[in-house]
Amino acid sequence: MKKYSYIIIDDDAESILKTQTTASGFSELSFMASASNFQDGLDLVLEHKPALIFLEIEPRNLSSHLSLAFISELHRFLQHIPKIIVTTKQKDKAFDAIQYGIFDYLLKPIASSDLLKTILKLNRANLEPQIAPFREEPVSVIVEAGTIPQNIQKPLMICIKSYGDYRYLNAEDICYFQADNNSTDIYLNTGEMITAFKTLKHFESVLTYPFIRIHNSYVINRNYISRIHSGNSICYIKNSTKKIPFSKTYRANVEQIIADFAAGNYLEF
Repeated sequence: MKKYSYIIIDDDAESILKTQTTASGFSELSFMASASNFQDGLDLVLEHKPALIFLEIEPRNLSSHLSLAFISELHRFLQHIPKIIVTTKQKDKAFDAIQYGIFDYLLKPIASSDLLKTILKLNRANLEPQIAPFREEPVSVIVEAGTIPQNIQKPLMICIKSYGDYRYLNAEDICYFQADNNSTDIYLNTGEMITAFKTLKHFESVLTYPFIRIHNSYVINRNYISRIHSGNSICYIKNSTKKIPFSKTYRANVEQIIADFAAGNYLEF
Protein backbone atom coordinates (compact mmCIF):
# COMPACT_ATOMS: atom_id res chain seq x y z
CA MET A 1 0.00 0.00 0.00
CA LYS A 2 1.35 3.38 -1.06
CA LYS A 3 2.03 5.83 1.79
CA TYR A 4 1.69 9.60 1.36
CA SER A 5 3.31 12.01 3.81
CA TYR A 6 1.53 15.33 4.12
CA ILE A 7 1.77 18.86 5.54
CA ILE A 8 -1.16 21.14 6.36
CA ILE A 9 -0.75 24.88 5.71
CA ASP A 10 -3.70 26.82 7.15
CA ASP A 11 -4.01 29.91 9.36
CA ASP A 12 -7.00 28.43 11.24
CA ALA A 13 -5.88 26.07 14.03
CA GLU A 14 -9.33 24.48 14.27
CA SER A 15 -9.34 23.73 10.55
CA ILE A 16 -5.89 22.14 10.81
CA LEU A 17 -7.17 19.86 13.55
CA LYS A 18 -10.29 18.89 11.58
CA THR A 19 -8.27 18.13 8.45
CA GLN A 20 -5.78 16.08 10.44
CA THR A 21 -8.60 14.20 12.18
CA THR A 22 -10.24 13.29 8.86
CA ALA A 23 -6.90 12.28 7.35
CA SER A 24 -6.11 10.08 10.36
CA GLY A 25 -8.87 7.74 9.24
CA PHE A 26 -6.77 6.72 6.23
CA SER A 27 -3.73 4.53 6.80
CA GLU A 28 -2.27 5.74 3.49
CA LEU A 29 -1.75 9.24 4.92
CA SER A 30 1.10 10.12 7.27
CA PHE A 31 1.03 13.52 8.99
CA MET A 32 4.38 15.36 9.18
CA ALA A 33 3.75 18.93 10.33
CA SER A 34 1.55 22.02 10.00
CA ALA A 35 2.12 25.74 9.53
CA SER A 36 -0.08 28.81 9.82
CA ASN A 37 1.62 31.22 7.39
CA PHE A 38 3.41 31.42 4.05
CA GLN A 39 7.02 31.47 5.26
CA ASP A 40 6.67 28.76 7.89
CA GLY A 41 4.83 26.59 5.38
CA LEU A 42 7.57 27.07 2.79
CA ASP A 43 10.25 26.17 5.34
CA LEU A 44 8.40 22.99 6.30
CA VAL A 45 7.97 21.87 2.69
CA LEU A 46 11.64 22.46 1.88
CA GLU A 47 12.70 20.61 5.03
CA HIS A 48 10.38 17.60 4.89
CA LYS A 49 9.57 17.37 1.14
CA PRO A 50 6.13 15.83 1.68
CA ALA A 51 4.17 13.98 -0.96
CA LEU A 52 1.07 16.11 -0.31
CA ILE A 53 0.30 19.64 0.85
CA PHE A 54 -3.14 20.61 2.13
CA LEU A 55 -3.18 24.34 1.36
CA GLU A 56 -5.65 27.03 2.44
CA ILE A 57 -5.75 29.85 -0.14
CA GLU A 58 -8.38 32.15 1.45
CA PRO A 59 -7.03 32.71 4.96
CA ARG A 60 -8.92 34.38 7.77
CA ASN A 61 -5.81 36.32 8.70
CA LEU A 62 -4.46 38.18 5.66
CA SER A 63 -1.10 38.67 7.36
CA SER A 64 -0.49 34.93 6.87
CA HIS A 65 -0.06 35.70 3.13
CA LEU A 66 -1.52 32.33 2.16
CA SER A 67 -2.62 32.20 -1.46
CA LEU A 68 -2.06 30.37 -4.72
CA ALA A 69 1.21 32.29 -5.02
CA PHE A 70 2.62 29.75 -2.54
CA ILE A 71 2.64 27.21 -5.36
CA SER A 72 4.68 29.50 -7.58
CA GLU A 73 7.20 29.99 -4.80
CA LEU A 74 7.74 26.22 -4.58
CA HIS A 75 8.92 26.23 -8.21
CA ARG A 76 11.82 28.47 -7.21
CA PHE A 77 13.32 25.78 -5.01
CA LEU A 78 11.99 22.35 -5.98
CA GLN A 79 12.31 20.39 -9.19
CA HIS A 80 9.46 18.08 -8.20
CA ILE A 81 6.49 19.80 -6.59
CA PRO A 82 4.36 17.92 -4.03
CA LYS A 83 0.76 17.24 -4.94
CA ILE A 84 -1.23 20.32 -3.87
CA ILE A 85 -4.69 19.80 -2.41
CA VAL A 86 -6.40 23.15 -1.95
CA THR A 87 -8.69 23.22 1.09
CA THR A 88 -11.03 26.18 1.47
CA LYS A 89 -14.66 27.00 2.25
CA GLN A 90 -15.68 28.49 -1.09
CA LYS A 91 -15.82 27.16 -4.65
CA ASP A 92 -15.07 30.49 -6.35
CA LYS A 93 -11.29 29.98 -6.47
CA ALA A 94 -11.49 26.58 -8.17
CA PHE A 95 -10.82 27.89 -11.68
CA ASP A 96 -7.83 29.93 -10.54
CA ALA A 97 -6.46 26.95 -8.62
CA ILE A 98 -6.67 24.69 -11.66
CA GLN A 99 -4.44 27.13 -13.56
CA TYR A 100 -1.74 26.46 -10.96
CA GLY A 101 -1.81 22.72 -11.60
CA ILE A 102 -3.27 21.64 -8.25
CA PHE A 103 -4.07 17.98 -7.74
CA ASP A 104 -7.44 18.44 -6.02
CA TYR A 105 -9.77 21.08 -4.57
CA LEU A 106 -11.67 20.16 -1.40
CA LEU A 107 -14.21 22.21 0.51
CA LYS A 108 -13.81 22.54 4.27
CA PRO A 109 -14.58 20.85 6.52
CA ILE A 110 -13.19 17.98 4.48
CA ALA A 111 -15.55 15.02 4.22
CA SER A 112 -14.11 11.51 4.49
CA SER A 113 -15.80 10.53 1.24
CA ASP A 114 -14.10 13.41 -0.61
CA LEU A 115 -10.70 12.55 0.82
CA LEU A 116 -11.18 8.91 -0.16
CA LYS A 117 -11.73 10.00 -3.76
CA THR A 118 -8.53 12.05 -3.60
CA ILE A 119 -6.54 9.06 -2.35
CA LEU A 120 -7.96 6.86 -5.11
CA LYS A 121 -6.90 9.50 -7.65
CA LEU A 122 -3.42 9.52 -6.10
CA ASN A 123 -3.14 5.75 -6.37
CA ARG A 124 -4.24 5.87 -9.96
CA ALA A 125 -1.80 8.68 -10.79
CA ASN A 126 1.07 6.62 -9.40
CA LEU A 127 0.25 3.85 -11.84
CA GLU A 128 0.30 6.19 -14.83
CA PRO A 129 3.38 7.68 -16.57
CA GLN A 130 4.73 10.70 -14.73
CA ILE A 131 3.79 14.08 -16.15
CA ALA A 132 6.19 17.02 -16.14
CA PRO A 133 5.53 19.18 -13.07
CA PHE A 134 5.03 22.35 -15.11
CA ARG A 135 4.66 23.38 -18.73
CA GLU A 136 7.57 24.04 -21.04
CA GLU A 137 5.84 26.55 -23.32
CA PRO A 138 5.69 30.31 -22.65
CA VAL A 139 2.71 31.47 -20.63
CA SER A 140 0.35 34.24 -21.72
CA VAL A 141 -2.40 35.19 -19.32
CA ILE A 142 -5.20 37.73 -19.11
CA VAL A 143 -5.48 39.79 -15.96
CA GLU A 144 -9.25 40.02 -16.38
CA ALA A 145 -9.47 36.28 -15.78
CA GLY A 146 -8.20 36.86 -12.26
CA THR A 147 -5.09 34.68 -12.31
CA ILE A 148 -1.45 35.01 -13.28
CA PRO A 149 0.12 31.55 -13.09
CA GLN A 150 3.89 31.58 -12.78
CA ASN A 151 6.38 29.80 -15.04
CA ILE A 152 9.98 29.64 -13.93
CA GLN A 153 11.52 28.39 -17.17
CA LYS A 154 10.05 30.96 -19.57
CA PRO A 155 9.47 34.71 -19.17
CA LEU A 156 6.00 35.51 -17.91
CA MET A 157 3.79 37.56 -20.20
CA ILE A 158 0.92 39.60 -18.76
CA CYS A 159 -2.01 40.69 -20.87
CA ILE A 160 -3.95 43.77 -19.75
CA LYS A 161 -7.38 43.50 -21.31
CA SER A 162 -9.85 46.36 -21.55
CA TYR A 163 -12.93 46.41 -23.80
CA GLY A 164 -11.41 44.20 -26.46
CA ASP A 165 -7.99 45.88 -26.29
CA TYR A 166 -5.23 43.38 -25.47
CA ARG A 167 -1.97 44.90 -24.21
CA TYR A 168 0.90 42.42 -23.76
CA LEU A 169 3.67 43.11 -21.25
CA ASN A 170 6.77 41.17 -20.36
CA ALA A 171 6.76 40.91 -16.57
CA GLU A 172 10.52 41.46 -16.51
CA ASP A 173 9.98 44.93 -18.04
CA ILE A 174 7.78 46.07 -15.13
CA CYS A 175 9.56 48.29 -12.56
CA TYR A 176 6.71 48.64 -10.09
CA PHE A 177 2.94 48.69 -9.51
CA GLN A 178 1.24 51.65 -7.84
CA ALA A 179 -2.24 51.52 -6.33
CA ASP A 180 -4.83 54.00 -7.58
CA ASN A 181 -8.08 53.33 -5.71
CA ASN A 182 -9.55 50.19 -7.33
CA SER A 183 -7.13 50.21 -10.25
CA THR A 184 -3.36 49.81 -10.50
CA ASP A 185 -0.83 51.81 -12.51
CA ILE A 186 1.94 49.68 -14.01
CA TYR A 187 5.25 51.44 -14.65
CA LEU A 188 7.62 49.99 -17.25
CA ASN A 189 11.37 50.35 -17.66
CA THR A 190 10.68 52.51 -20.74
CA GLY A 191 9.01 55.13 -18.55
CA GLU A 192 5.57 54.22 -19.88
CA MET A 193 2.61 53.80 -17.52
CA ILE A 194 -0.35 51.48 -18.14
CA THR A 195 -3.49 51.24 -16.01
CA ALA A 196 -5.06 47.87 -15.13
CA PHE A 197 -8.51 47.69 -13.57
CA LYS A 198 -7.43 45.36 -10.80
CA THR A 199 -6.43 46.23 -7.25
CA LEU A 200 -2.84 46.20 -6.06
CA LYS A 201 -3.85 43.43 -3.66
CA HIS A 202 -4.76 41.29 -6.66
CA PHE A 203 -1.33 41.69 -8.23
CA GLU A 204 0.38 41.06 -4.90
CA SER A 205 -1.52 37.79 -4.48
CA VAL A 206 -0.72 36.35 -7.92
CA LEU A 207 2.81 37.58 -8.56
CA THR A 208 5.86 36.23 -6.79
CA TYR A 209 9.65 36.73 -7.09
CA PRO A 210 11.02 39.21 -8.08
CA PHE A 211 7.91 41.22 -7.18
CA ILE A 212 7.40 42.17 -3.55
CA ARG A 213 5.17 44.59 -1.67
CA ILE A 214 6.95 47.35 0.27
CA HIS A 215 4.10 49.81 0.93
CA ASN A 216 0.30 49.95 0.96
CA SER A 217 0.55 51.62 -2.45
CA TYR A 218 3.51 49.83 -4.06
CA VAL A 219 4.62 46.42 -5.29
CA ILE A 220 8.16 46.64 -6.66
CA ASN A 221 10.32 44.55 -8.96
CA ARG A 222 13.45 44.11 -6.86
CA ASN A 223 15.57 43.79 -10.02
CA TYR A 224 15.04 47.52 -10.61
CA ILE A 225 16.15 48.68 -7.17
CA SER A 226 19.38 50.69 -7.35
CA ARG A 227 19.49 51.99 -3.80
CA ILE A 228 17.78 51.48 -0.45
CA HIS A 229 17.93 54.26 2.14
CA SER A 230 16.78 52.72 5.41
CA GLY A 231 16.91 55.97 7.35
CA ASN A 232 14.54 57.73 4.96
CA SER A 233 12.56 54.55 4.18
CA ILE A 234 13.01 55.00 0.44
CA CYS A 235 13.88 52.73 -2.49
CA TYR A 236 15.37 54.22 -5.65
CA ILE A 237 14.57 52.90 -9.13
CA LYS A 238 17.32 52.26 -11.70
CA ASN A 239 17.62 54.80 -14.53
CA SER A 240 14.90 56.91 -12.94
CA THR A 241 14.44 59.78 -10.52
CA LYS A 242 11.55 57.92 -8.90
CA LYS A 243 11.80 57.36 -5.14
CA ILE A 244 9.41 54.77 -3.71
CA PRO A 245 8.68 54.83 0.02
CA PHE A 246 8.45 51.69 2.12
CA SER A 247 6.41 51.48 5.31
CA LYS A 248 6.97 49.87 8.70
CA THR A 249 4.33 47.27 7.86
CA TYR A 250 6.48 45.95 5.01
CA ARG A 251 9.91 46.71 6.43
CA ALA A 252 10.61 42.98 6.81
CA ASN A 253 10.19 42.61 3.03
CA VAL A 254 12.77 45.33 2.42
CA GLU A 255 15.16 43.65 4.84
CA GLN A 256 14.65 40.43 2.89
CA ILE A 257 15.58 42.25 -0.33
CA ILE A 258 18.79 43.50 1.29
CA ALA A 259 19.58 39.97 2.51
CA ASP A 260 18.93 38.51 -0.94
CA PHE A 261 21.30 41.00 -2.58
CA ALA A 262 23.99 40.14 -0.03
CA ALA A 263 23.56 36.41 -0.66
CA GLY A 264 24.30 36.79 -4.36
CA ASN A 265 27.48 37.64 -6.28
CA TYR A 266 28.15 40.55 -3.99
CA LEU A 267 30.86 42.84 -2.63
CA GLU A 268 30.32 45.44 0.06
CA PHE A 269 32.64 48.38 0.81
